Amino acid sequence: MNLAFIPSPSTGVIELGPIPLRGYAFCIIIGVFVAVWFGNKRWVARGGRAGTVADIAVWAVPFGLVGGRLYHVITDYQLYFSDGENWVDAFKIWEGGLGIWGAIALGAVGAWIGCRRRGIPLPAWADALAPGIAFAQAIGRWGNWFNQELYGKPTDVPWALKISEGTNRVADTYHPTFLYESLWCVGVALLVIWADRRFKLGHGRAFALYVAAYCAGRGWIEYMRVDEAHHVLGLRLNVWTAIIVFLLAVTYIVISARLRPGREEIVEPAAADPAGDGEKAAPSDGTDDNGDSDKATGASDESTETTPEASAPEADETAQKADRS
Repeated sequence: MNLAFIPSPSTGVIELGPIPLRGYAFCIIIGVFVAVWFGNKRWVARGGRAGTVADIAVWAVPFGLVGGRLYHVITDYQLYFSDGENWVDAFKIWEGGLGIWGAIALGAVGAWIGCRRRGIPLPAWADALAPGIAFAQAIGRWGNWFNQELYGKPTDVPWALKISEGTNRVADTYHPTFLYESLWCVGVALLVIWADRRFKLGHGRAFALYVAAYCAGRGWIEYMRVDEAHHVLGLRLNVWTAIIVFLLAVTYIVISARLRPGREEIVEPAAADPAGDGEKAAPSDGTDDNGDSDKATGASDESTETTPEASAPEADETAQKADRS
């Protein structure tokens, strides 16, 4: 008998007054908020404008949710399109079922659209957001705790997860793979932050490091899970996906470092150009933003008795200085 374990919630719904909020959706929402907030801090530190990350996230997040759901439904189609199953359940995203691989892939398409509209490089934006995405995943995994899903093999370790009797599950204590992945994602975020500061990662390499590090952990965590999944050559489909994506990410880091070493000096051209904020550039005729001309200079010249010939060179020099300002 296991005396120490992590209890599962009795319900997956959080009641906010008259509004029922599912725990899974709540964790996803909080994760997105943290990713955007932290990504914005990093983007501003890189020289970008505050709010740009959120503007692009308006495109990336919906695309990511659709991509994540599509990957889950396609790879676990038997849950929705087999005999006795209701295909309408494929649209019930609040009940769980988001594949991170599809979320990142299609989310990148949405981010690319947003970046093109803002005229900024997608790799730089991805680098700024990378650790925030890992933190978001760490929070989002707790949605699986609310749904009592994606746990590992039976165990009696003190941190075992207590699962209650339910549809397609047997009451027992299991490895809390959701917790393992949550902690791993926190470690990935800290790794990316450290490596970015230490090596000045740029041109998408911070994001690629996040992808590679996440895949390394997802591979062994996925191997522990006991939920139904498709297998290829004896391994779960997601394990193969993690291996392939890991190799692609490492390859990108190596090639990118050779072709484009260093980090982008300007990540958002409009933020680097004062005139890009809608501010008028300093006029070349000596008139400032308040519409005042250089009358003070002229008044001081008039206060001294000079001949027109003597004052002309000084006026020319003043005009030249104004032109250079």
